[in-house]
Order: sequence, then C-alpha cells, then structure tokens
Amino acid sequence: MDLLIPDYGLLFWQLIVFSIVLTILAVFVWKPVTEALRTRESMIEDSIKSAELAREEMMQIKADNEMVLKEARVQRDQLLKDATVVANKIKEDAKSETAKISEKMISDAKSIIEGEKNAALSEVKNLVSSLSLDIAEKLIREKLNNDPSQQQLVEKFLKEVKVN
Repeated sequence: MDLLIPDYGLLFWQLIVFSIVLTILAVFVWKPVTEALRTRESMIEDSIKSAELAREEMMQIKADNEMVLKEARVQRDQLLKDATVVANKIKEDAKSETAKISEKMISDAKSIIEGEKNAALSEVKNLVSSLSLDIAEKLIREKLNNDPSQQQLVEKFLKEVKVN
C-alpha cells in the first residue's frame, strides 16, 4: 500500500524537485521555446499573407491576361474585317476598271469597224460609180456610133454643160 499512499516526505521532495525543474524550465527553456514558437508562428503568418498576396497577384495577372486576350481577339477580328473590306473594295475597283477598259476596247473596236465599213462602202461606191460610168460610156459609144441623131443630142448636151 505504500505505493498507493505515498509518504509526506516523499511528496514534499517531489514538490520541491518539481518546482526546481519547473523554474529551470521556465527560466531557461520556456522562453526560447515560446520565442521559437512565436517566431515560427509569425513566419507562418507572413508566409500565409505572402501566399494570399501571391494568389491575389496571380488572379490579377490572370484577369489582365484574359483582358489582353480579349483585346487581341477584338483587334484580330477588326483587322480581319478591315482586310475583308479592303479586299472587296480592291476586287470591286478591279471589276469596274476591267469593265471600263472592256467598254473602251469595245467602243474603239466599233469605231474602227465603223471606219473600215465606211471606207469599204466608199470604195464600193467609187467602184460601182466607176463601173457604171464605164458601162454607160461603152453603151453610149456603141449607140452613138450607130445613130447620128443621138450624136447630135450628145453634142447639144456638151454645149449646155460648157455654158453653165
């Protein structure tokens, strides 16, 4: 039973040793341990704050990147629209220029054809009149050679022509 009920002297010495150990621990060990814990706690808090700041910065950078990507997409779309408009304008200008050139070539060809046609008609008229005169001359010569009255008529016409 001595183990269950200790003697008062033993209790006294255990209290004194406990007090000495507690004092030594409080003076020499507790302060450095609590300081180390406080230092570690502040370091952990600083790390958490740094991590929060880094996360906020990353969120801000991500938002900025998204905004830059949106702006780049908008600019790309605008450039594509502008390029399409310019390409269509160039194509329309080329079509109208081609149409103008074609019309000019057609009108030039028509005028050349008309000129050639007029020249050919003139040449045909001259040839027809020349042939008509040749035929008329041959007919008149043949008729005048045979008939004296017609020769008198021709001489009369010649006199009238010279008078006028």
